[in-house]
Amino acid sequence: MRNRYVFLLALVILLVSLPSRSEALPLTSFHILIDVGHGGVDSGTTYGSLREKEINLQVAKQLYQELSEAGYSVAMNRSTDIALSDDNRWLNTRSRHRRDLAQRRGLVKLIDPQIMLSLHVNWSADSRRRGPVVLYQSNEQSYMLAYLLQNSLNRYAGTKEVPVKGRTYYMLRHSYCPSVIIEMGFISNAKDRAMLTNPEEQKKLAQAIREAVSEYVTLTGEMQAEEEMENIEESMWQEIMER
Repeated sequence: MRNRYVFLLALVILLVSLPSRSEALPLTSFHILIDVGHGGVDSGTTYGSLREKEINLQVAKQLYQELSEAGYSVAMNRSTDIALSDDNRWLNTRSRHRRDLAQRRGLVKLIDPQIMLSLHVNWSADSRRRGPVVLYQSNEQSYMLAYLLQNSLNRYAGTKEVPVKGRTYYMLRHSYCPSVIIEMGFISNAKDRAMLTNPEEQKKLAQAIREAVSEYVTLTGEMQAEEEMENIEESMWQEIMER
């Protein structure tokens, strides 16, 4: 717990020194994979005739445009309403769900991105529950990304959620890069539903995600530069001591 508080304190200090969001551009070529949840026969969660898979794809296209215009190298694992399980090349099984997950995992390994953003829509039996929730892996890079995303999405949605460790999620346990699952809102909540289905709000949602990604790229670049400088200083000190 103490390490987590130390990490958060360091993160806050670094955030204070960040440039404004409009200036937060990638320091180097940065590769991002957008994992578009569900598709094809897999509709995901539903509300009446409204299907999660369609919302995921609509926001993913907005996010692809936002990230590309910001200078990132971006890929989507589907750009139409298809089931990834139909094109599976990594696992021979009768289970469509397992083929879908294996295909997503295999594509991550093949594309080799620096981060993966998996887009989904939430559901709750309590229709009052609302707001985006970000799930992260058991590593500090994924937590940092989730922390920045959650803060940005909270500002957009007017909520106060905190990131959640995604212990049981296949994509978080079997990914090859820092990854997060972004539950963009609750289809079961009227206010979230209105936001998730409005093109202008989808664009704002994508912008909030892009802003957090830019903060993450800037932070990791600064951390890497500091680490390299410390290594250089340590090497120079060892040289001096050996003389």
